[in-house]
Amino acid sequence: MTGFEYNTRVVIAGVTALGLASGVAGAFLLLRKRSLLSDTLSHCTLPGIALAFLVAEASGFSGRSLPWLLAGASVTGVLGMLTVVAIRSRSRVKDDAALAIVLSVFFGLGMAFLVLIQQLPTGNAAGLTHFIYGKAASLVASDARLILVASLIVAGTCALLFKEFKLLCFDQSYARSQGWPLAGLDLLLMGLVVMVTVVGLQAVGLLLVVAMLIIPAAAARFWTHQLGRMVVLAGVFGAASGLIGVGISSRIPKLPAGAVIVLAALSLFAISMVFGLRRGVLMKKLHQRQVSLRVRRQHLLRAIYEWCEQHATAPGFEAARLLERQVPASSLCAMNGWDPATWTGLRRLGQGEGLIQWIPESGTCQLTGQGKLEARRVTRNHRLWETYLLHYADVAPQHIHHNADQIEHVIEPEIVNHLEELLEVRSGNALVPLDPEKP
Repeated sequence: MTGFEYNTRVVIAGVTALGLASGVAGAFLLLRKRSLLSDTLSHCTLPGIALAFLVAEASGFSGRSLPWLLAGASVTGVLGMLTVVAIRSRSRVKDDAALAIVLSVFFGLGMAFLVLIQQLPTGNAAGLTHFIYGKAASLVASDARLILVASLIVAGTCALLFKEFKLLCFDQSYARSQGWPLAGLDLLLMGLVVMVTVVGLQAVGLLLVVAMLIIPAAAARFWTHQLGRMVVLAGVFGAASGLIGVGISSRIPKLPAGAVIVLAALSLFAISMVFGLRRGVLMKKLHQRQVSLRVRRQHLLRAIYEWCEQHATAPGFEAARLLERQVPASSLCAMNGWDPATWTGLRRLGQGEGLIQWIPESGTCQLTGQGKLEARRVTRNHRLWETYLLHYADVAPQHIHHNADQIEHVIEPEIVNHLEELLEVRSGNALVPLDPEKP
């Protein structure tokens, strides 16, 4: 920050603190599935700002006094929030309709008050439109201190009540059974959101402050499944968005800081959406490819096992040598409906992982030592599921193969152990249970 002027450093400090608090509060708001509520709250602050200006002017004070304007914004913001809650609880109007009604009515009311203010002698100098579109460059040291204090209150409250907010987001039934005041916690969380929204009006405006609340939290969701890490990441992304946005806008004349801050947040979101370690597009594609390969590999091994089993002269006796046979590729394709391209892909997959040996002279394949172990395991899991579905889930015999085929690829070892214990009497000590579809 040493390369920036004093005013720029003040703006950076204020907006960075605002981004941090917005990200932290927005994480809980996002998990509560109330992203649109923050947009409604921001629009509800406009009539409060205009009314505060009118009241201050009528009382002999300056209508541009920031404490007056923020107080007015807080009052109508809370009033808007309570109106949404009242409409949802006392009528059959859906959430989205209630939010749309409150947003449009309060914003329309605020625009009407602004027209009245423009007709006053001091109206042209009011500068209230800054609260609609934001003007971070107008922040002074006292504004930055106010944002810093509000941000510390928001972040500190979220840290102190982390466990309670976590229950509010994920397990309300348990929290209610333990006597937690869910309604009070919900109102407190919404109060923190109102606080962030109000102090952020001057920096990014009521039209864009919702982006500071939601985008950093949504970006953090791509990187982790743990709430604590998500909250920290959301705060870091929010602070980074403010820092980068103000830094860029200070270098380019007439570039609105609020818009650049939101674009910086959007850039972080785009990077997270593509490269996120938990929900990113690339990781999701990689995971889908791994699952696809595992499913294809298991289909190949089970097909070879079942062919060997069908062509054994005395089932059970060949348990140790059952899988020594060379399996014709043409038989596997005919038995499973594989076309040449599918078989070629499966063969290369099995060869690449050292599970089968391909003998081109005879057009046959043979399981390796590792392939035999894996084939027995895969077929055993499939038979366990089929037996369970047949005897405990009341699934018709003609459907158990398809249903087991959908489940067996994703079961964990603990579930397999549980199935083995459950079906021990029926399966005995056989390495691989007999096919339950066959008499």
